Amino acid sequence: MKDRSADHGAAASSQTRERPAEAPPAGEPAIWSRNFRYYFTARSAGLLGWAMLPVAVSAGLLSAGYGLSTAGYSMAFLVGPFAGLVLFGGVLADRFTARRMMIAADLANLTAHVLLAFLFIHGIDHLWHLYALLVVAGTANAMFQPGASSTVPLVARDVQGANGVLRISEALTALGGPALAGVLVGTAATGWVMVISAVAYGTSAVCLFSLRLGAVPAPPAGESLGRNLVAGWHEFRARNWLWGVIVIWMFFAVLSWGPQLSVAAGVIVPEHGATAFGLLNCAFGAGTVAGGLLAIRYKPARPLAAGAVAMLAYPLYPLGIVLGWPVWLLAAAQVAVGAGISFWGVMWATSVQTQVPGEVLNRVHAYEVAGSVGMFPVGSALAGPAAGAFGTDRVLQVGIAVSLLTAAALLAVRPIRTLGRAPERA
Repeated sequence: MKDRSADHGAAASSQTRERPAEAPPAGEPAIWSRNFRYYFTARSAGLLGWAMLPVAVSAGLLSAGYGLSTAGYSMAFLVGPFAGLVLFGGVLADRFTARRMMIAADLANLTAHVLLAFLFIHGIDHLWHLYALLVVAGTANAMFQPGASSTVPLVARDVQGANGVLRISEALTALGGPALAGVLVGTAATGWVMVISAVAYGTSAVCLFSLRLGAVPAPPAGESLGRNLVAGWHEFRARNWLWGVIVIWMFFAVLSWGPQLSVAAGVIVPEHGATAFGLLNCAFGAGTVAGGLLAIRYKPARPLAAGAVAMLAYPLYPLGIVLGWPVWLLAAAQVAVGAGISFWGVMWATSVQTQVPGEVLNRVHAYEVAGSVGMFPVGSALAGPAAGAFGTDRVLQVGIAVSLLTAAALLAVRPIRTLGRAPERA
């Protein structure tokens, strides 16, 4: 029987995958190295462009006289390709290197946003033009996302600290992007928002191109995409702590996380007004920043167990809605919820990035994203029918119970609870 290790060695000599060939110099900053500064700029610019897009498209369509159904279809064409193609994004990132895939995705997004700008400035003659460009943008994000996670351990010695910094950036762009898009749409035109987004994606591509990364062997050459996908599934399935978290999170996404935003809006907006609801979302963003700052400093020996404890804050906000808390107390609850979710997110991302071998990390991360984030739209879609059938309080109560059970399950499953920190690079 032919020795596959020889084949792998031959393939390795002809293909390389970007990764630090050795530990960074001792004098290099643990987080803010040259590479991480470029990566942080690239990621922040890309997140800003992505955060602006849904608000700009929806507002632009409505201001142009199109109905809510058209705006809804547009979001489906944007989000659908991401959910369907992110697994292939992981395979391609492992085959062609994460950085190349991210640069290609940024250039595709740049092109799509330039054409979207032209479309909105000169008028939309055919809606399928808009839908096609949104499919390109969604597909580009699916190709970008797996590498976005796997690149972090390649550009920073302190992986957890770097994830904390990136979580803060994600929170700020998630708050600032929609607000900026709304202001620009109101004072200028949607087309110019697309121009700004195109510049953001161009900045991201330039910064990613400027990274200086070493090289290690790639996966064996000649294997099909399907075989690569199966290999990634085997790596994913082989880690009990990994798939255990995803299974638990799928129930949480469908029954608690997914329905909460729309159900909460249905209660708070009629009772306290849209401004109060916006302020509560800002409070969540402030909590996310606080959780990121905490994650930079506090490095528990068992990160997933510590993250699960932080998740115990999640039920505070829906509990406050059910009990009729005043807005200021709901805002305090949202700060706590944001901090808990953010801290868990950093612990989870760091565990995946440091426990999974680099040559399969993109594929494993793609399975992780598909399993966790992919269930959120299901919960969102069920929120309205469930609230109509059982009432908003009952839906929120189920969410409270499920979130508590989620934290308990994370702590009860031994491989999750006992997973230790990976040794930091010197």
